[in-house]
Amino acid sequence: MNDRNDRLSGPQDKGLRINEQIRISPVRLIGATGEFAGVLPTFQALEMAREANLDLVEVNPNDRPPVCKILDYGKFRYQQSRKNNKSKVHHQKMKELRVRPKTGDHDIETKINQARKFLEHKDKVQVNVLFKGRELQHIEEGKRIIDMILEKLQDVAKVEKPPSMEGKKLTAMLGPKKE
Repeated sequence: MNDRNDRLSGPQDKGLRINEQIRISPVRLIGATGEFAGVLPTFQALEMAREANLDLVEVNPNDRPPVCKILDYGKFRYQQSRKNNKSKVHHQKMKELRVRPKTGDHDIETKINQARKFLEHKDKVQVNVLFKGRELQHIEEGKRIIDMILEKLQDVAKVEKPPSMEGKKLTAMLGPKKE
């Protein structure tokens, strides 16, 4: 088993000092069970930690005197990393699908498959049909394309914003279905 006193080497988490790295005396000590043990000289707190075969960890260096806790430092670091990993939540990203009124059906199918992957990864998808020049006279072709896309994605998506004209583009917003 590793000697707890040999943990002075290697990078430290967030500037936490342990065992002999704590130079300030006295310290406000919290025991291994979480009870307040009083304000003690650092060497005495370190002795108590060694008797319990645990580490003395400075948890709040900004207080005067600093707050130290007797705990298993390896277990503490593991729990902190678990807590940090749980806090990383998937943030929805906005993905965009761009098509033109003259885009071929097979190309649209490819775009639909890509949109399906985005929605399965819980991302939002904005579908844009871009019009240029005289294509604006054939808005019904763009509506047909958007309706086809919405119909084929209805099993994995819900329509958050129905199709609407915004300048020279027809836009609809899709979000992933809640399970």
